[in-house]
Amino acid sequence: MLRALLSECCKVLRQYLRKQARHLENEIDAKLVAFSKLGINAGARHVNADEVPLMDEEHVFENMASEIETLLAKLFSINERMSELQPNGAAMLHTMQRHKEILKDYKLEFNKIRNNFTARKDREDLLGSVRKEIDNYKSASGLNRREMYLKENQHIHNSDRLINDQISIAMETRDHLMTQRQAFKRIRTRFNDISNRFPAVNSLLQRINLRKRRDSVILGLVIGVCTFLMLLYAFH
Repeated sequence: MLRALLSECCKVLRQYLRKQARHLENEIDAKLVAFSKLGINAGARHVNADEVPLMDEEHVFENMASEIETLLAKLFSINERMSELQPNGAAMLHTMQRHKEILKDYKLEFNKIRNNFTARKDREDLLGSVRKEIDNYKSASGLNRREMYLKENQHIHNSDRLINDQISIAMETRDHLMTQRQAFKRIRTRFNDISNRFPAVNSLLQRINLRKRRDSVILGLVIGVCTFLMLLYAFH
């Protein structure tokens, strides 16, 4: 009599647990569908930075994730309680195994949705940060480009003025050399006249002419090198 009563109680408890398990499975299934849609919509809105949702969908997503985790924990507890009861035949054993497989599938689906949402959120946060840095760089580049153009214009103006100064110096030097040339030409003419009159002085004049040519060549080389160095400094 007592054994029959215990068997009947186990049967009633088993049916109650199965009913609770099916109820939780239906509730978890519905929430997983809504959870998946919320994760997709939240990710899509996160892409568009100009659209501001009325609610913080990430917060709603986390709340729903917490609710589903609670339901999964309850379903696991019920499955464990059913496992503690002695299965009544192969059909009951198959039913208990089926509830465990459903719980496992729900956990896999839940983790997949949450991981996809986290990966999408991290990717969009990274893209948003890069986009913001690019915009800041473009703004700063615009200001730096204008400053660079102003400095380059000032540098060109200074270089042009320096070149004009160097050209003026070179022209003055040329005029001065031409004046010296005329003076040397007159002196040479006088020395030629004297050498024609005094043959003994001719050899001395030739040596003077040779030294003068050498000095002229050296002076010309020095002036050329100085002019080249000034032009090189001006252009650099």
